[in-house]
Amino acid sequence: MSPFILLSSIIDSAVGNAAVLPLIIILGALFSEDATSVILGILAADGAVSILVAFSSIFIGIALGDSGIYLLGRLASSHPRLGHYVNHDFLVPFHEWLNKRYVLTVFSACFIPGSRFLTYAACGFFRTRFPTFLLTAIAATSIWTTILFSVSYWFGSFTSGWLSYLRWGIAAIFLLSLFFIGRHNLRAYRARKAKLGV
Repeated sequence: MSPFILLSSIIDSAVGNAAVLPLIIILGALFSEDATSVILGILAADGAVSILVAFSSIFIGIALGDSGIYLLGRLASSHPRLGHYVNHDFLVPFHEWLNKRYVLTVFSACFIPGSRFLTYAACGFFRTRFPTFLLTAIAATSIWTTILFSVSYWFGSFTSGWLSYLRWGIAAIFLLSLFFIGRHNLRAYRARKAKLGV
């Protein structure tokens, strides 16, 4: 069973329980906030989940997850073997680059698949300003999650009469296409950068 189908089954099984559903959504957002947003958009279109419960739980889960990644980087910087790299000459250019583009880097990491974990952990590792980090991450995530949720809500409304497996399969393909588009764009950016010699 694919992780997307498993996650949708777990969330769907908690729909009837008002006390458990927000906790399951928060845990789902910790596991995969994009997949959770898509699943909840479709379930909200069916009327199975309240939009208010879905959004508030997703945002709590995302804020906890992003803070956890940042704190993981912060803990790594206090480790005896890793801590001496925080101010190491080798990493000074990266640290300076991150400080100059801090808000833009944190904001854009939300939209580039695969970059969020490393970026957020690096922010914690280099002990950047946590309040700025959290506010920027929440702002970026609120835009991205709202887009995913809205598109999924529309998709759920449009496909409400379809078979559930076909519907969830199309949603999974949508998520995979987002991943591959982001991956393609990142590779194209790196190729252009290498061509320019930057």
